[in-house]
Amino acid sequence: MLVKLFGAAVQGIDATIITIEVNSSRGCMFYLVGLPDSAVKESHQRIISALQVSGYKMPTSNIVINMAPADIRKEGSAYDLPLAVGMLAASETISDEKLSRFLIMGELSLDGSIQPMKGALPIAIKAREESFEGLIVPAQNAREAAVVNNLNVYGVTHIKEVIEFFSGKRELSPTVVDTRTEFYNQQEIYEADFADVKGQENVKRALEVASAGGHNAIMIGAPGSGKSMMAKCLPSILPALTLKESLETTKIHSVAGKLSKNSSLISCRPFRAPHHTISQVALVGGGSTPQPGEISLAHHGILFLDELPEFSRNALEVLRQPLEDRKISISRIKWSVEYPASFMLIASMNPCPCGYYNHPTKACVCNPGQVQKYLNRISGPLLDRIDIQIEIVPVPFDKISSSQAAEPSHVIRQRVKSARKIQEDRFKEHPGVHCNAQMNSRLLARYARPDDKGLELLKHAMHRLNLSARAYDRILKVARTIADLEGSPTIQSPHLAEAIGYRNLDRENWAG
Repeated sequence: MLVKLFGAAVQGIDATIITIEVNSSRGCMFYLVGLPDSAVKESHQRIISALQVSGYKMPTSNIVINMAPADIRKEGSAYDLPLAVGMLAASETISDEKLSRFLIMGELSLDGSIQPMKGALPIAIKAREESFEGLIVPAQNAREAAVVNNLNVYGVTHIKEVIEFFSGKRELSPTVVDTRTEFYNQQEIYEADFADVKGQENVKRALEVASAGGHNAIMIGAPGSGKSMMAKCLPSILPALTLKESLETTKIHSVAGKLSKNSSLISCRPFRAPHHTISQVALVGGGSTPQPGEISLAHHGILFLDELPEFSRNALEVLRQPLEDRKISISRIKWSVEYPASFMLIASMNPCPCGYYNHPTKACVCNPGQVQKYLNRISGPLLDRIDIQIEIVPVPFDKISSSQAAEPSHVIRQRVKSARKIQEDRFKEHPGVHCNAQMNSRLLARYARPDDKGLELLKHAMHRLNLSARAYDRILKVARTIADLEGSPTIQSPHLAEAIGYRNLDRENWAG
């Protein structure tokens, strides 16, 4: 007897329907074809044990299973459940009447219980697109998949539930998630707030500008000056995720297996802070089994690189293309995948190996050559993609001990949201451009052209401060954002003056 049922394979962050054909005939052999990997081939042993422990007989006939299309590699153990159900249906242990109406995925334990899987959300989206009546997944992934509307998602914990469902002996209850209510209720929950940061008003202002325009930023300062703390506060002043952005971000975390059990949509912007020992593959994605990297897990959020010069040169250089294109394409001989990577890069570093160059009270023990060598670990092309470079000085004692509360994040966020709204209206006719940081030269000439007085100020500053030529466009982008924060339709001299002040590392005599 020949039966057909359906599973799915995840490629990149999208799913492809896999047709599983099971033919049972006279004999005693087992064949599994259709480009399965080792984990899929090992499913035979897991299925035998799960069925025996659950009180069902393993079919003793000749079984041939084909997983089509055969040119897509089937990876992982989540095909255990559909393969087991298909074998029972082909041997007429259960009815095949309803099989074609459901998409089935799940990993089996030896006792028949069903383990969680990766990629439930993109699989659910594909199931709805293909008009399946329902999706059967592990119970731990049911809420994640149930955020997809117009699809019945059934979470199961044991293979018995699935067998009895297709035999007509049990009814499964669909998982219901009030997506919008849960999403909006959790958007205001943040771990850190700028109200807890004492002093550093100039740095807070720089980070506010960075958030308002989507600019990349780097903070240079001595150890203990508050760089990491302020970076962790950044998500609390960024505009809230939209439902579309949340869905994109959740898909990536689902494919990577980073979602917690029984979770649904990600409601807050991601904040990823990898250690400086991270490898190039872990940062950008890829590997023998393609997985999203940290830059994709930070999609629509923040990638924080603490102690930037300590990262390997190769790992930092691969950031250059994603910072421009806001996506990462990974190509190998047998496969090619593309992951979105639209993130804000926030970095921090010490000014020198000992950490006290330009410190107001502690003497630096590094010679000028060591300072310059340390700064040269960051290449010019990467630095060119960082709009705001702000120097941080330690907070004096009277500020640390002050009981006066600082400005809370929700007040700053309102200003950031107002500036972002101006930019959305400005760029609505330019697909793919959502904030000032994404402007190209043509848009800069149209929307960020200063007046003659401003141009003269910029020319004078470039010569007097020895600013590099690459700083010109960055200054204009940041000045446009500062003007948006003040609600000004034009870039004025004070806006340019502030933007020029955010180019510390571009000064040729900074480390001299």
